[in-house]
Amino acid sequence: MTVHKLPIEEFDEIDYQLIAIHSPLEDYRLAYYINQNLPINLKKSSCDIHISNKDGETQLTRFFFEDDKDIAWSLVQNQNDAVVAAENNNQGLFAESSNEFTPKIYLIPEFKKVDYFLKIENGEVAVDISKIISSVKKIVRVSTVYAVEAEKIKSKNNLIF
Repeated sequence: MTVHKLPIEEFDEIDYQLIAIHSPLEDYRLAYYINQNLPINLKKSSCDIHISNKDGETQLTRFFFEDDKDIAWSLVQNQNDAVVAAENNNQGLFAESSNEFTPKIYLIPEFKKVDYFLKIENGEVAVDISKIISSVKKIVRVSTVYAVEAEKIKSKNNLIF
């Protein structure tokens, strides 16, 4: 029986670009404006991204497009509320009240101020990130857009979807 070994470097390779977007727009409106400014057609994905941690669980919406050059585009929320029901220890007048709090759960906790990430999986094809950033900056309600170095992200595993 032969043993095949795969070098770990093959799995450690980063084959995507990540762009951070700061915007108060709703996710569907931002996807619409990105479609207007870039030659892509983002559509809402049927499978949302499930994130769970010690604070609770949430679903992050994802818009997806794959072009004819095998470039996959994903627009993903970075933050969403998780509803967690607190124990009811009240007695008397407030016994019937329910205490719920909503902590924020982040896709990439190192970038808590970022509203959305545009992930571009490009494998073999070169993508001009500066051109994409300047196109997204033209959207009226987008305040800041910048490229994120994927090597510096600690929670890279959250980007596997």
